[in-house]
Amino acid sequence: MSDTKPAAGFYVHPQGLCESSQVGAGSRIWAFAHVLPGARIGRECNICDQVFIENDVVLGDRVTVKCGVQLWDGLRIADDVFIGPNATFTNDRFPRSKQYPQAFPTTEVGKGASIGANATILPGLKIGAGAMVGAGAVVLNDVPALAIVVGNPAKIVGYVGTLKAPEGARPAMIPTQPGSYPTQIPGVSLHRLPQFQDMRGRLCVGEFDQNVPFPVERFFMVYGVPSAEVRGEHAHRRCHQFLIAARGSLSVVADNGHAREEFLLDDPSLAVHLPPGIWGVQYRYSTDALLLVFASHHYDANDYIRDYSQFLSELAAT
Repeated sequence: MSDTKPAAGFYVHPQGLCESSQVGAGSRIWAFAHVLPGARIGRECNICDQVFIENDVVLGDRVTVKCGVQLWDGLRIADDVFIGPNATFTNDRFPRSKQYPQAFPTTEVGKGASIGANATILPGLKIGAGAMVGAGAVVLNDVPALAIVVGNPAKIVGYVGTLKAPEGARPAMIPTQPGSYPTQIPGVSLHRLPQFQDMRGRLCVGEFDQNVPFPVERFFMVYGVPSAEVRGEHAHRRCHQFLIAARGSLSVVADNGHAREEFLLDDPSLAVHLPPGIWGVQYRYSTDALLLVFASHHYDANDYIRDYSQFLSELAAT
């Protein structure tokens, strides 16, 4: 058993066992924790009682690992991650006794993410930066940056720090008269299209040179989306988008890297304009939802930013 290691700059409780010399200054390893020789632990981490850390594991700085957690080969934990008590990581989808894969899949937990108590994470997944995994959740798929997931199987129920109306309530800012309305995210606007109703039904109309705030070069439709799935999850460098729920409903999140706002599209006469430089997410599709999107440019793969960390980096560089 090890004792305090002042020369190395980190602390090991007398009943803790740390075989690794790759531990950052200010980190603390508590009683009955066991760290294998190949593990790498960053600065100012807190490894609580009865934690086991295998060889091929990398922890960033200021990571908290609460009691009863095992971190297995292939796990990569970024800075400022919180891992709750008894959270379970796995690294073999088809385990058999005394049978080992040629290589263990890499599981990544992004910067600032939180994993709730007793959550289970399947191998080879990515938990995005700032995401929150609820207590007891069973995560079967990648979790987008800033998403909040709960349940078994885990589903997205919201996004961290998103401005939205209380559950079941419509936002007060939803426009009732035709026109364009600013939102709390600069550059993003809500639009109420002209609509008419009589005994024959309803008619909604839009003109590209008046109601859509940019020249349209392309349109596409998204439908048949399982309610558990998330669309979007990207930003554009040049392309504007104008989103309409032609049928059913869905939620749209607009994120400028500093703040996020969520909009419920549940009426064909209501639209949201996402300009370039805005991270867009669509989720909570109803089973009958049909999303119609008008775009200012033809498809160009190089116009997409699909990684949230890269999105933040490009914003910082502008």
